[in-house]
Amino acid sequence: MIAGVAGVDEAAIDEALLGALRPELVRYCYRMIGDGAGAEDAAQEVLLRVWNARESYDPARASIRTWAYAIASRYCIDLLRAAPRRALPTDLSERNGAGDQAFAELRPGSWVTPLPDAGADPAAAAEQHESIRMAFVAALQHLTPAQRAVLVLRDVYRHSAAETASILGISAAAAHSSLQRARRVLAGAAPAPSDVPAGDVDPRLLDGFVRAFERHDVAGLAALLAEDVVFSMPPVAFWLQGAAAYAALFASGDACVGHRLVATTANGSPAFGQYEPGDGNGMRPFALVVLESDGARVTRVTTHLDQADRFEAFGLPVRLL
Repeated sequence: MIAGVAGVDEAAIDEALLGALRPELVRYCYRMIGDGAGAEDAAQEVLLRVWNARESYDPARASIRTWAYAIASRYCIDLLRAAPRRALPTDLSERNGAGDQAFAELRPGSWVTPLPDAGADPAAAAEQHESIRMAFVAALQHLTPAQRAVLVLRDVYRHSAAETASILGISAAAAHSSLQRARRVLAGAAPAPSDVPAGDVDPRLLDGFVRAFERHDVAGLAALLAEDVVFSMPPVAFWLQGAAAYAALFASGDACVGHRLVATTANGSPAFGQYEPGDGNGMRPFALVVLESDGARVTRVTTHLDQADRFEAFGLPVRLL
C-alpha cells in the first residue's frame, strides 16, 4: 500500500502540503494519460484547482488527499474524452530492417512518453516498478478512462473500494464492476514483465553501454545486447529487432560519433541524456535514451528524440561543456 504523504490528511491547505502531494499526483495523472510532460501539467492544474477551492473543503467529508484525487480523476477523465489512445512506438508502425530509410513520423500524441523518476520521494520508492513501466502504462490505455481510474486507485494506490467510489463519485457496486472489467482487459493487454528496476541492473552493463556508445564500438555494444533486443526512436515511425540489426544500424553511419551519454532514470529504468556536439558552446541535448534490461543484457533501447527539450525534468544539464 502506498501511504499518504505526511501531513496531507490535515485540514489546513497550504503550499507546503500541495508541494508534498505533487509527486504522487504527477504519477497518478501519468498512468491516466500516458504522457510525462502532460502529467506534470495536469498535476499542476489539479493543485491549482485544489488551492482555488480550498475555502469549500470540508474535512468531515474526506481527507485532502482523497479530495485531490477526486479532482485529478475528473480532470484526467475529461482530458481523455477527445484524446487518442497512446501506445508504445513499436505498436504504431511496422518493423523495419537496419538498412531501411526512416522518414515518416508517428501521429502527434499517439505514443507513451517517459516520466522522470521522483528520486528520493518515499512514496515513489514504495511503488512497484511494474506499475510505472512504459509497457504497463501503454496497456492501461486499452481501458476506458473511468476503468483506468478505478484500476489505478485500487490496484496501484490500494485505495479501498469505498474510498475509490467516493473519489470517483460512483457507487461501491459500480466501482467493483468496473474494476473486474478493467482487470480482464488488462490481463489480455499487458505483456509479462521482462525487465528489472534500474537499481537491479548490473552497473557494469550500464558502464559498458556508455563506453561502447561513446567510442562507437560496434562489437562492444553488440555484446551487451539481448539477442532479441528492440530499438525504436519516437517520433520517427521506425523500429527494429535483434542484436545484429541494432549493431548494423549503429555501424552504418557516423550520426552518433562524438556524442556523450549522462546517466539518469525514467519510469524506474536506466536512462541517459544523449548530447551532440554543439556550435562551439558545449554539447546540446539530442535525445533521451531509455534502456530496459533483464539484469544482464539490454533488452530494449528507446531513443526519445522528442525529449531533447525536457532534459531539466530528468535532472540533466541543458549543456555539457
